[in-house]
Formats: sequence, C-alpha cells, structure tokens
Amino acid sequence: MNPLMLEEALAAAAAVERQLAADGPRLQALGEHLRRSAPTRALTVARGSSDHAAGYLAYLVMARLGCLVASLPMSLVTLHRAPLVARDTLVMAVSQSGQSPDVVDPVRYFREGGATTVALVNDAASPLGQAAEWTLPLHAGREVSVAATKSYITSLVAAARLVAHWQDDAELHAALARIPDQLRAAAEMDWSAALPVLRDAPHCMVVSRGVGFPLALEAALKLKETCALQAEAMSGAEIRHGPLALVDEGYPVLVLATRGPARAGLLALASDLRLRGARVLLAAPAGTPGRDLPLPTASLPDLDPIVAALTVYRFAAQLSLARGLDPDHPRHLSKVTRTT
Repeated sequence: MNPLMLEEALAAAAAVERQLAADGPRLQALGEHLRRSAPTRALTVARGSSDHAAGYLAYLVMARLGCLVASLPMSLVTLHRAPLVARDTLVMAVSQSGQSPDVVDPVRYFREGGATTVALVNDAASPLGQAAEWTLPLHAGREVSVAATKSYITSLVAAARLVAHWQDDAELHAALARIPDQLRAAAEMDWSAALPVLRDAPHCMVVSRGVGFPLALEAALKLKETCALQAEAMSGAEIRHGPLALVDEGYPVLVLATRGPARAGLLALASDLRLRGARVLLAAPAGTPGRDLPLPTASLPDLDPIVAALTVYRFAAQLSLARGLDPDHPRHLSKVTRTT
C-alpha cells in the first residue's frame, strides 16, 4: 500500500485538471488589471513549500514581464510594525491552508495601504482568501499528509496561469493545458538508482539554478521532512562561493539540471564535482550525457519544474520508507503551521 503522501502526489494531475477548468474569467480580469496598472515592483508572501512556489512565481514574473519581485520578510509587518509603503505594489501570497498570521497579516496591511493583493490558496474561504483582493483557489482538494505535494504542484500551476494571463500569452496557456498528461508520465519515472547513495547518507546537497532552483529548495525540504536527511539546497553558482569546501570523497550531490540557460553550467558543475570525489546524482532530461536519473519535461522549459516535482515526491516517499521512516508522519511537524 502506498503512503498517503505518494497517493496525494499522484492525485496532482486530476487536481491540475480541475484548476485549469476553473476561474478563467477571474484570471482574465486579473490579467487585464495587471496590464493596465503595469506594476514595476512586487512582493511575495509565503512560508515553507509555499515559499518555494512563490520563488517560482517570482522567477516567471521577472523573466517574462520584467517586474522586480522580492520576498517579504514578514516579521517587518508582524513583529517590527515597519512603516512600509504599500501603494503601487503588487503583493502575491501563496499558502496551502491560508491560516498562518504571518502570511495573512501582511496581505491585510498591504491591501489597506492601497496595494494590489493576490492570494494563491487552497482554501478560498480561509483568512488569507478573505484578506486578499484577488483570490485564486488551487483546487488541490483536501490534503492530509503533512508533506505538501499536490498543493505545491497546483501552486506552481496557479503561478504559471497568473503569468500567462498577465502576459496574455497563448503559447503558455497551451503548454499549461498539457500539464496533466505530463504529470502522469512524470509519475512513472524511477529514481530507485539513487537509493543506495542516499539510504544511509547523513547529509546531501541538492543543486540547481534559474527556474529549477525553487525545485531544489522544495526537494531539499522534502528530504528533511520525510527522510530526516540533512539536505541543503544550493544554487549552481553559489556552491562555488564557499560550500564547495564541504565536498569530499563520496559526498552525495543531487543535481537537478532542468532545461534553460542554466543547464550547461549545471552539467559542467556535475562533471567538476565528480572529479572532486563527490557522488553525483545527475537528474536530467532524456539525451543528456552522463545523466543518472530521468527528469521529466513539459512543453516549455519554464514549466519543467511543475512536472519534475512529482518525480521528486515519488522518490522522497520511496527513500523515506527505505530509511525506515513514515513519510506521512514526520516527527515534530503538523499539517497547519501558525507563526507570527
């Protein structure tokens, strides 16, 4: 019997189909509003897996629309009560539960100050859903396992839909329509070759760059949560600014070489790490020289992290069981986390 975490991850394709069939008029209206207002600065508000989804959203907005995006340190609002200027700002919050005060309060603050506020949230009736001017439901359905899976994947899809409507980009819309079938294909990709490397490992690095870096952050978090593995996400560029000193003989490094401008540098880094004695697990699309693990692709490189996330989740559940753990009940954690 599969762990609940895996069953929920495998339900992501159906959840994405539900989302793609819903909320078209609201998204179209939001896209028209953003094109009229033409914001030049934006903030993301999120924690945990949702913050990784927010990082993906920020990447798409900056790369495709040229609007500068920063991640808000929420304590500036919730603890320091800083006098932040809200007007002429786009604020995009991402949350599964929509319950945590440190996500909800900044959205209220910025909306009251005149900002455009958008919430990507699974529970549209939650405090966050009520606080934002524009609420985009994830349509993930109920998620019980502590580790977010289908809610993360649907957050990425909602992020890409927001950008597609903002850009009014027909190619991106068409590529999103093919995501459900691509997720089903991603569910079949097998990373069992990585089990001997990570089954008994005390630590590892997860490396990517560009649009793939939020996926590295999410993969590292899942390895911490479900496998009690001290996994650290690193940018393929930042690893050379100090963390490379950690690498010694046999040090495990998972490299997520998604398509795009960063791919060539990640492949070169994987070769360099092997020469330094690291046990590299290169996850890359078909046809990549030296790859160890298959990495699924979408119709556009910008959407690759959506389908690759499902392959990562399948492996995290598999590795958790191999390490004698229960991926559905990580120690010390609960499904809804409320922080201020």
